[in-house]
Amino acid sequence: QVQLVESGGGLVQAGGSLRLSCAASGRTVSGYVMAWFRQAPGEEREFVAALSRNVRSTYYADSVKGRFTISRDNAKNTVYLQMNSLKPEDTAVYYCAAQATAALSSVATTPNRYGYWGQGTQVTVSS
Repeated sequence: QVQLVESGGGLVQAGGSLRLSCAASGRTVSGYVMAWFRQAPGEEREFVAALSRNVRSTYYADSVKGRFTISRDNAKNTVYLQMNSLKPEDTAVYYCAAQATAALSSVATTPNRYGYWGQGTQVTVSS
């Protein structure tokens, strides 16, 4: 069973950048599809980005495509979300999630496909 801990959130001005980290323990991240979701107040949790087990497939929400990049460092057992050109509408709690699957190159975009979650990290973008 994998445990996930996010960090790197904070307050940033519009146009700025942040890098979120998701440190995993208990299992190696290479055994999971890894993803980032976010949830703004009063909103449902929404998909942001996902990375397949073999890192050959990535998928991004249209709202972040071209601005956010998901990546993985196997040596550190950590997944990252690099967020550039941040907008006020990116403000949310960001969650790291892991999906146990035998598939190497597919990703899922719905929260109910992910069985492991971190506690979340707040990202606030001021205008």
